[in-house]
Amino acid sequence: MRTSIATVCLSGTLEEKLLACAKAGFDGIEIFEQDLLVSPMSPEEVKAMAQRLGLTLDLFQPFRDFEGVTESQLKANLHRAEAKFQLMNRLGMDLMLLCSNVGTATINDDQVFIEQIRQLSDLAAKYNVRIAYEALAWGKYVDTYQHSWEIVKQVDRANVGLCIDSFHILSRGDDPAEIANIPGEKIFFVQLADAPVLSMDILSWSRHYRLFPGQGGFALDQFLAELVRSGYSGIISLEIFNDVFRQSNVERTAIDGLRSLQWLQSQTAQLLKSNGEQYALELKELPGIQDATGFDFAEIRTEDPELVGGMLAQLGFSFRGQHRRKPVQLWTSGDARIIINSQRSRGVEAAVSGFGVQVLDPGASGERGNSLLATKVPRLRSFNEQELPGFVAPDSTEIFFSSPENTQNWIIEFEEATLPNTGVNDGPILCIDHINLAQPWQCFDESVLFYSSVINLKAQPGTEVPSPMGLVRSQVLSTEDSSVRLALNIVPHGLESAIERNHEYPEHVALRTEDIIGLAKDARARGMEFLQVPANYYEDLAARFDLDSQLLTTLKELHLLYDRDEAGEFLHFYTKTIGNMFLEVVERRSSYDGYGAPNAPVRLASQFESNRWSRNL
Repeated sequence: MRTSIATVCLSGTLEEKLLACAKAGFDGIEIFEQDLLVSPMSPEEVKAMAQRLGLTLDLFQPFRDFEGVTESQLKANLHRAEAKFQLMNRLGMDLMLLCSNVGTATINDDQVFIEQIRQLSDLAAKYNVRIAYEALAWGKYVDTYQHSWEIVKQVDRANVGLCIDSFHILSRGDDPAEIANIPGEKIFFVQLADAPVLSMDILSWSRHYRLFPGQGGFALDQFLAELVRSGYSGIISLEIFNDVFRQSNVERTAIDGLRSLQWLQSQTAQLLKSNGEQYALELKELPGIQDATGFDFAEIRTEDPELVGGMLAQLGFSFRGQHRRKPVQLWTSGDARIIINSQRSRGVEAAVSGFGVQVLDPGASGERGNSLLATKVPRLRSFNEQELPGFVAPDSTEIFFSSPENTQNWIIEFEEATLPNTGVNDGPILCIDHINLAQPWQCFDESVLFYSSVINLKAQPGTEVPSPMGLVRSQVLSTEDSSVRLALNIVPHGLESAIERNHEYPEHVALRTEDIIGLAKDARARGMEFLQVPANYYEDLAARFDLDSQLLTTLKELHLLYDRDEAGEFLHFYTKTIGNMFLEVVERRSSYDGYGAPNAPVRLASQFESNRWSRNL
């Protein structure tokens, strides 16, 4: 599958955009006219640079407000078009995007549209230019792909075809199934965009909130499958209007875009294969698609391991040993393994720096990460140490893949460690329940795609949580069986630095137990400091739930929080914050599958008060 991307998706100059697209690995680009107009490079220089970089110039866009106009306006439009055709010849380009008229059309008559586009077609033919007609979702008279296809059929020119744009179709709620009935050779170009599902006017939605495939709520694998069924075998491109992307690092955004296309073509290939369908478009499946079976470990980076180790000991974890050649400790309880890493940690009080997941074939997951352009973790190891494929997520978290056998091997690297199943790892904590990571505003969508594609997690419906500093947007991703759960929180815009972000919104590892009350009592006896919960919370709890008075008293004494739904109950508490992280302990009763969402504002407010008090000391 040949890939392309519109220059409007990216920040920077036209030269920087060309370089980033080539470095990421795109086959070609769409030239957005405004990028060319403001560039100091001549059309000939743009053409030459693209050739040097191995990029094709696939589409010149946009040409607006052409059809449905008066004769005098048509004459002016044809004059404008001829100038663009001459420009395209200088660029070495042969395909122009014609958008359905939005602003200047005054005649609502298909025969007028057809005749005027025929005149444009004849003029374009003199310059060996083809026209890809696109129905904008907010077009004045033509706003559906079915309507644009009827016009193209009746124009009946070899150099006039369709441009199919997923946003203009799916944002209206149109059914893309009829795309399969359009002859593939009459689809000249395809532009893809995902988007969050929002209730707002389509133009504003399109201009500010488009996303790369896999980052929004559109079923783009089904959309692309309908396109494939048409027999289309051409270029698949990205056209994304997004305020964040146009402020972000151009190289990272380009890589994120190509990653999204690689993920999407793999998803579509699997969908078509499951139906036993054959198709002309070459779709490549990603290697190593497999579900993680659980967390292997969580890693906390700190200059002083005593503070974190002391907190783990208070929760009943056992110290399993020091790594034989690195300043790294292993602590375990049940199937929960916590690594305290003091390498390259000068000045780091404490922070969640990474985690591992278990899969059947770590090598295949490593191949998948490489195919998705993920950055490898620079990890040196000696000849007798277990290899763990690892990648750096957009938020700088390090992700590793292991297997049950590999886990036993790396545990042996810790001097005092014995293999699991010997009883040493028994403890009140059963496993890692979930991990919560704070996201910089500019990489939230990139992170969602990364964790979805590289680890094969599924995004759940997002939520927004009020905090003293503003709304916190939260997105949960998990495996089908919830054995691996991640919660990504994008903090309010304005907390730009990592110091601000993590001190106001620290990250955490949540640990699961079967007896949270007993564990909390034992931890308190060992000197653990809990996050303080205001008394007002428990008064509200008594009003919302018919709780046993003794249970309510116990919850209040131990600073435990509570939630309940039709599936079960959820009890949890939080430790004090150390540096940029804290721990949460949870007990899930019956089939409760949530995260105590109603309690999140309480936690955020309490941590804010605690941090403010600490800063004032």
